[in-house]
Amino acid sequence: MDTMAMVSTMLASQQGALQSNISATLMKQNADAEKSAVLTLLGAGQPSLANVGAGVGGNLNISA
Repeated sequence: MDTMAMVSTMLASQQGALQSNISATLMKQNADAEKSAVLTLLGAGQPSLANVGAGVGGNLNISA
């Protein structure tokens, strides 16, 4: 195998590794974006005041 063929093979290998790293990064970003969208739609992280007594969670009038 001549020198140029070896250099060409090494460069192709490095290019393939770079493309694999980029695709893995993009797939992780897409998965994180999907997770965020689902959590937003489900309302996760926002407290619900559905099962509390009357007046809890309301505004407090401190001017009186």
